[in-house]
Amino acid sequence: MIDGQAPVETFDEIDSTMLEARRRAERGELGPVWLVAKRQTAGRGRRGRPWITKDGNLLATYLFVTDQPPAQIALLGFATGLAIADALDEVIGAGSAALKWPNDVLIGGAKSAGILLESGSLGAGGTWASLAFGVNLADAPQGIDQPTTSVRAVLPPDAETPSALAFLARVRCGLEAWSLRLDQDGFEPLRAAWLARAYGLGRDARVMQGEAVLEGRFVGISPRGELELDTAYGRRLIAAGDVFFPQAG
Repeated sequence: MIDGQAPVETFDEIDSTMLEARRRAERGELGPVWLVAKRQTAGRGRRGRPWITKDGNLLATYLFVTDQPPAQIALLGFATGLAIADALDEVIGAGSAALKWPNDVLIGGAKSAGILLESGSLGAGGTWASLAFGVNLADAPQGIDQPTTSVRAVLPPDAETPSALAFLARVRCGLEAWSLRLDQDGFEPLRAAWLARAYGLGRDARVMQGEAVLEGRFVGISPRGELELDTAYGRRLIAAGDVFFPQAG
């Protein structure tokens, strides 16, 4: 699903690279193309939350068309998390990045990147999809529902902060490799690699689904990418929700 030859278009300022991807898809411009912005005025994350922009950070969306079913497209989020974590390790040291279900990349327990997927049906068949992610390279937003950090904050004072395009090049390389692995070998290799980086694995967790709250122990992810939660009433498979680990270190 990832084309290694896809061009990169950059914007000094745009409302949202994801909104731009949707606009292009709706008028039949299906890529593949990378859309990268220095600043966004209307960025959004999961569940419509604002995606706060900071200068020097990476804000990117990949627009493409595919004949894969939605469940397979969703697994691309795990490939992206692995690619971002691998790229962070290259910059700040092996084992530095962890993955929090479903779509966050952490450094030292604080959010450093987020991932979002969107898709829609095409009239002639097939599906357009956009894969968006933001990486806190130079600065981290404050005042959200979890701790945040940036690459700059954990680098030595004399180390250079990677530019957005340089970091994107690292992520693209890893994303192409993980996506190819997904296509050729299925989800299991990605599932194993993701769990090796999983934040909070084996710890007590609280899952928020709207007004509903589920509590239990995070024990893994299913072959379909669902969070596996052992509760007092048995194992639950969680397809969507916000996860908190009160005692995770």
